[in-house]
Amino acid sequence: MDPTICETCWHYDYDEEADEYYCRMELDEDEFSRIFSRHGGRCPFYQKGDDYYLARKQ
Repeated sequence: MDPTICETCWHYDYDEEADEYYCRMELDEDEFSRIFSRHGGRCPFYQKGDDYYLARKQ
């Protein structure tokens, strides 16, 4: 999976306590391994969006 695509995903968020970015999707180990073992590495939960996504819609 292309890690740069996560940066434009709606579910990619910043945790101030841990000082790191993470995916907000609640994935169990089976789902996680299925996503990263796929050929092509496309995440089925990817939704295009960022901090300015809603502002552009208004």
